[in-house]
Amino acid sequence: MNSSEWIGILASIGTGLSLLPQFFKMLKDKKCESVSLMWILVLLGGLCFWVWYGIVKKDWIIIISNSFSVLVNLGICVLMYVYRKKE
Repeated sequence: MNSSEWIGILASIGTGLSLLPQFFKMLKDKKCESVSLMWILVLLGGLCFWVWYGIVKKDWIIIISNSFSVLVNLGICVLMYVYRKKE
């Protein structure tokens, strides 16, 4: 493995893990008012395009890391739906 692949792996790990604190905070607090739905949807769309790009390029680092991030984002969307305030 060359240095650029290691950089890609480290970047992917950082990106994938960056969403977990928000996910766990929502689980713990059972609140989601401070999370922007538009932000999540834009991020989710971008991540889906990254997965698609990884598939086109046959780059497993991009595919796996961004697929993980898509799953975490979907989890956040589910929590936003479950914990939204009833009006």
